[in-house]
Amino acid sequence: MTTLQISSSLFRSFLLVICVFVIPSLSSDSDPLQDFCVGDLKASPSINGFPCKSSVSASDFFFSGLGGPLNTSTPNGVAVSPANVLTFPGLNTLGLSMNNVEFAPGGVNPPHSHPRATEAGVVIEGSVFVGFLTTNNTLFSKVLNAGEMFVVPRGLVHFQWNVGKVKARLITSFNSQLPGSAVLPSTLFGSNPTIPNAVLTKTFRTDDVTVNKLKSKFAV
Repeated sequence: MTTLQISSSLFRSFLLVICVFVIPSLSSDSDPLQDFCVGDLKASPSINGFPCKSSVSASDFFFSGLGGPLNTSTPNGVAVSPANVLTFPGLNTLGLSMNNVEFAPGGVNPPHSHPRATEAGVVIEGSVFVGFLTTNNTLFSKVLNAGEMFVVPRGLVHFQWNVGKVKARLITSFNSQLPGSAVLPSTLFGSNPTIPNAVLTKTFRTDDVTVNKLKSKFAV
């Protein structure tokens, strides 16, 4: 092997190391560059969140929106109160957010994913069946009671279901100031503009009547 070939091989190995170790470090919220940066929600967001407010006060660092009770009289019997950068600007650039999730008996937080965050949660009240799916369609699930915790790796589809006869409540946290949520039923059947029926009928091996019925339930 010539010197040029050895150098080329070493260079390719170096590029591989860069891809493996450096690129993943860019896949989560950026590290803050100052003590804090309370978001100015009236300004356009930048790559690392919102621009900083020019003047802050103690109230910018406290939030009371995770209390309850919430109205769970919804189609799925679940209600979510988020504490993210849009509701709590003090979280801007800090890579953290939380939710208060409450369920009526039998309520379901439908299958969804968070593209920008891993989720950890703890059951505060009730009994909740928590599950997530891997990319090879393996389901990991368990019924959790008050005081028990779960974690869902970033981007994986997951759900929660109140299997008890009384109200249930979770507090969840995310390693992103705005984790995002892609809720599968409304994403697939309630998009705007809608996904063509030909795609959905082929995907779900069904017919136009069924697809149109589902779209009518999730129409925006």
